[in-house]
Amino acid sequence: MPGTLYLVATPIGNWEDITFRAIRVLKEVDLVVYEERKEGSRLLRHYGIEKPVDSLNEHNEAAATHVIIEKLTRGKSVAVVSDAGTPAFADPGQLLVRKAIAAGILVVPIPGASSLMPALIVSGFPVDEFVFQGFLSPKRSRRIAELQQLKREPRTIVLMDAPYRLVQLLRDIADVLGSARRICIAFDLTLPTEQIFYGTAPELYQRFFKEERKGEFVLLLEGLSK
Repeated sequence: MPGTLYLVATPIGNWEDITFRAIRVLKEVDLVVYEERKEGSRLLRHYGIEKPVDSLNEHNEAAATHVIIEKLTRGKSVAVVSDAGTPAFADPGQLLVRKAIAAGILVVPIPGASSLMPALIVSGFPVDEFVFQGFLSPKRSRRIAELQQLKREPRTIVLMDAPYRLVQLLRDIADVLGSARRICIAFDLTLPTEQIFYGTAPELYQRFFKEERKGEFVLLLEGLSK
């Protein structure tokens, strides 16, 4: 019998944001697969878990997927975790999930911490419908073109990016949309430094440009008024 592939959500910052079920699964599986060695080791060490480990990230995804599928078909149980939050969501792992499904391997999600829902519910924007746009292009010309395509989107838009690109992202949103849309930035969610910022793109661009603040964030953009 093949083993089971568990997709285990882990904290996005606050160590208390993990479920009892996630801890149990991490203790019971044969292998834990993490994204980066440093973060994965720190996670297991914090909860006192000692397990064989492997890595799956954007640099080795194809090769690592092949190895993990082989282990699963031999009956080993595997838990996949990302650096933070829910694996295979805006993170490597989707290829592994597709291959596991094709091989008839049971895939079990272990829900938990995510930055998406907390950011949505504090934004004050409509959440009955929203668009997860995720990461825009790191190249400015292409990023501006992508923002141009979103100008007429009536639903709330969710964007993410690397901490060091927040100012550039706000600058480009300001250039494309001006002050026409409200923005919410959920900054350092679950951490002691957590803050929620509201305003327009020009306002928040000026603020973050002056403060040079860096941290993990989710940016929510108000949809076009109907």
